[in-house]
Parts: sequence; structure tokens; C-alpha cells
Amino acid sequence: MSSTVVKKENNVVTLKIEVDAETFEKGVQQAYLKNKQRFNIPGFRKGKAPRKIIEMNYGEGIFYEDAINIVFPEAYDKAIEEHKLDPVDRPSIDVEDIEKGKTVVFIADVTVMPEVKLGEYKGIEVEKTEYNVTEDDLDAELKKMQERNARIIEAGDRPVKQGDILTIDYSGFVGEEQFEGGTAQNQPLEIGSGRFIPGFEDQLVGKNKEEEVEVKVTFPEEYHADELAGKDAIFKVVIHEIKEKELPVLDDEFAKDVSEFDTLDELKSDTMNKLKKQAEQKEKVENENKVVEKVAELSEIDIPEVMVERQIDDDINDFAYRLRYQGLEFEKYLEITGTQVEDLRVQFKPNAEKLVKVDLVLEAISEKEGIEATDEELNEELESIAKQYNQDVEKFKSNIKDNDLEYIKKGIIKRKTVEFLTKEAKLS
Repeated sequence: MSSTVVKKENNVVTLKIEVDAETFEKGVQQAYLKNKQRFNIPGFRKGKAPRKIIEMNYGEGIFYEDAINIVFPEAYDKAIEEHKLDPVDRPSIDVEDIEKGKTVVFIADVTVMPEVKLGEYKGIEVEKTEYNVTEDDLDAELKKMQERNARIIEAGDRPVKQGDILTIDYSGFVGEEQFEGGTAQNQPLEIGSGRFIPGFEDQLVGKNKEEEVEVKVTFPEEYHADELAGKDAIFKVVIHEIKEKELPVLDDEFAKDVSEFDTLDELKSDTMNKLKKQAEQKEKVENENKVVEKVAELSEIDIPEVMVERQIDDDINDFAYRLRYQGLEFEKYLEITGTQVEDLRVQFKPNAEKLVKVDLVLEAISEKEGIEATDEELNEELESIAKQYNQDVEKFKSNIKDNDLEYIKKGIIKRKTVEFLTKEAKLS
């Protein structure tokens, strides 16, 4: 086998691969043995006809396609290794010359990893992000704890106010016509939740139980139902129940009920420490992102479209997974929002291009700086993952596949590279 390579535009190279006649003949014979059971030739039991007889009946090239599938992958892999290419997509293959007893010539166009022209990446200046946790932040967090542990009680004989939980009936009209999907009975609604059309909830504030209210709204221009988008509408609403949240008192008893602490002061101290740690982590992530984005901006790459499309595929799969986690199927989301998959692909593309560029730049820097994952770091990561999934560490390590191991190594290297760049940066 021999091969030559010619570089083309857009990170595509053309490989000319020659497979000698003897090697291809072996492939044809394998193809015959694999497929002979399919042929029913008069005078021979099914599957027993000699290869020569089958070729006489069906043509000399009857087994060529399968033979190509047998010999090409190995020849292609050798050519890739010989020329030190790094493909990012499957090759486009054409058979230039094929004839019995002669060398077979394949032409393969393959997209390869692009060249990264790194700009400055040490001493990058970025504006530092800082988050200072205040007493107001602590009060807000304690208020959330109260909200989570509140009792829902009857509000008594008073008008609706912000934060109340109502039970309502409503019917929606555009002009004189009642529209589909705009009617409900005994619908719960928390005032201030923003679940309904903008302006709907605010118009119920100050109203009383069993009062009939006409709520006037305008549907958003980008509303998922095209027939309602941008239209003025009136909802006829009847309020059946007005309930409110009764917040527990912030005292030592509250601390005992919601935590492992005996006093409110202990709960406050622990909560403040957690808020500070969250702020520190948020600072770290945002500052790292700023540095990495700046480094990527200063680098030049001609990114193959196939890499962007693959990233979009990953992003859409991740989006669908998060929807399912929230109890909504991806197809239902598309139906409700009137969105096509292609619309999402267009929407996700700018971020996908950014992610691909960042990954390529980080990989180039890690290679240039010799950043690697040590055995100790890999071992620690495997132990962390095993514990996360409540698996025995040694069993997890023994069962992990090589591809997954390589993926984990790359993750460690990427993390270390980001830390290296952030350490080298000037955060002002």
C-alpha cells in the first residue's frame, strides 16, 4: 500500500491511496466467503457455487463493493498515520481505478483538524469580576428559607395583594370571539410569579373574592400561537379563593426545624459562609471565562463547518435532556413554541462556533506548554466520578472504556490549561 496527500482549502486534504492487487484479491475472496450464501446458481446447492461461477453469472465486480469495505479502512488508517493527519470527519471516498489483477486506486477527501495561530496568551489583561456578599444577601437567602417553609392559609376578607395565591376561572376573548386554549376553571395563580401574560396578574391586585374582573392584555409579538401574537385580548376572570403565605418566625426554633443548627445565629453564620463560597466560585468561573475568551479572540483559526455542526448537535441534545429533566419532551417544546429544529440550529450556531474555537485554542496551548494529566490527577478524577454515581471505585476503574478514559484526561488537561492562563493573566 502507498499513499500521497495534497492539501486543499478549508482544512480538507486529498489522499490518493493505492492498494496492491494481491491485497485487494484477498479482500474480494473475503467478500465472496461472506456473501456466497446469498446466491442460488442452477446446478449448485445454495451457497455452494464457486466464486468464478458467481462472477460469470453476475459480473466480475459483484464482490468489489464489499471488498472495498474490507480493505479500505485499514489502508485509510495507515495513510492517516503515515501523513500524521488528524481527521475531524469521515472521508468522502471515490474509486479512481479498479480492475482485476491491478492496483486499486482510492481518492479520499477528508477534513482535518485546523491549524491554530495563537496570539498572545500570557499576561492577558482583563477586568476582574468581584462579588461581595452583604447582609442584604443574607437576609434575602433567609427570606427564601422562610418562603420554602411557609404555610398556605386563607387570606380572610381582604383584596388581592402581591404574593397571594389565587384560584380563578377565566375565559379569553379577541374581539367578541372566544379563542381556543384561553379558558380554565379552578386555575391556581400566584400573583407576581410572571406565569401569565404581562399585565394579567397586576390587574387582579386590589380585587375581591367572587368578583368578576375584566383583564385587558396584549399578547407578545413573539407569542407561540401565531393567531394571537400581538393581538389585544380581554380575559373575564372570577376569583374564587385568595390565600397567602404565612412565613415562619426567624428564631432558634426555625433554625432547628430547617437545619442541623440549634440557634439562628449558627444558621446565619453557616448561610453567610455558603454564600461567600458561592460568590468565590462564581468569581472564579467568570474571571476564567473572560481570560479564555480574550485569548481565543487573539487567536486565528479557520474552523471546519463540520466541527461547528457537531457542536450544535451536542448542544441540542443537551437542551433536549434539560427539557426532559423539567418534565417537557423536546418535540412538545417545538410544538408549543412553534419552533423548527433548524431555527434552533441557527440560534445555537454563534455559541457553537465560540465553543469550538475555545476548545481548539486551549488544546493548542496545552500542547505548546506541555500541560498533561498526571496519573495521580486521573486517579483522583476517577474516584470523584465513582463516588458521584455511588459506585465502587475499583470496579468503576476496571470497567471504564479507553475512549471514556481519554475524554476524562482531556477534561483534566483543559481545566489545568484554563487555570494556567488565569494565573498568567493580569486581573485589574
